[in-house]
Amino acid sequence: MSALTDTLFTMLTDVNNAHIFTGDALDGYAEFPTPNCIVSDGAYGVGGFPGDPRTPEALGEWYEPHIAEWSKRSTLATTLWFWNTEVGWANVHPVLVKHGWKHEFTGIWNKGIGHIAGNVNGKTIRRMPVVTEVCAFYTREPRLPLTPGGDDIVHMKEWLLKEWKRTGMPARLANAACGVKDAATRKYFDQGWLWYYPPVEVMEKLVAYANEHGDPAGRPYYSLDGKAPLTADEWRSLRSVWNHEHGVTNVWDRPALRSKERYKGSMVRSAPRTHTPSATSASHLNQKPLDLMRRIIKASTSEGDVVWEPFGGLATASVAARELGRLPYAAESNPHFAELAADRLAEAVSEPLFA
Repeated sequence: MSALTDTLFTMLTDVNNAHIFTGDALDGYAEFPTPNCIVSDGAYGVGGFPGDPRTPEALGEWYEPHIAEWSKRSTLATTLWFWNTEVGWANVHPVLVKHGWKHEFTGIWNKGIGHIAGNVNGKTIRRMPVVTEVCAFYTREPRLPLTPGGDDIVHMKEWLLKEWKRTGMPARLANAACGVKDAATRKYFDQGWLWYYPPVEVMEKLVAYANEHGDPAGRPYYSLDGKAPLTADEWRSLRSVWNHEHGVTNVWDRPALRSKERYKGSMVRSAPRTHTPSATSASHLNQKPLDLMRRIIKASTSEGDVVWEPFGGLATASVAARELGRLPYAAESNPHFAELAADRLAEAVSEPLFA
């Protein structure tokens, strides 16, 4: 029996402590909790499913409503992994930057020569065979209002310096506050590319010194709500998670799925490029390996974090998140794929998420 019922349209279903919204993600985001991480594996601009643009040039327009919602519903600590082709990503990147996402690096999935073996005619092909996909990693641009709750949003480096100036103290006293010779002003008050994000222990010292020695009339300094100085936990919550794994680079050598992990079902083709899975063929055109999804989710989230998968397909990111003790929320507009995804999630982990 399927993990979902037949009433599948525009509903959020709980499956084994994972959640699937069957319908357009744009209608489902309001039902999802704030994301710690978003894993996007949607349109590639190849006409791969109904609604996917036929060419990558239209991908920026296709993704923009989603990106706007991601930005609106994220925090400064939310991260994004964006899967696509090289040229597809290139067309979407400017839209991501426009909405406040900061590119950190791009992962390259190298599927290897086996991906094209026997499928390329060397006499007619006029390019090097493509065996890669990209997965670009983004964080939120660190921006805060100069006035708590106000619309005067500036980069965090400008906020740090202006708040200190508001105390009436010279900038050099920030070094005394941190117990360093010149590192505080040189790193944390720099307004150019040499700016450093202050670690929690440094920010605690700056906040304490500013509020103890600054002009009493302007207190509190470095406040998010205008009522109290920010705490260590508040400052920590503004920065995204990164769990570094030694020996792992941005090039991921991993064959495309051909093993038992490749999800199969019979396939009914009701129209060109329109697939309704049924029993022997691969159910999804571009299923991602679970180990790669585990890698990126583990790198950028903590246990209990909320992971969004706006274009679920077979919900591979959600399965990986479920296995890692995260809270997945996926959306899938095709009811049949939503059922297959629910079946996978139902089998992913049977124990309760938390003891």
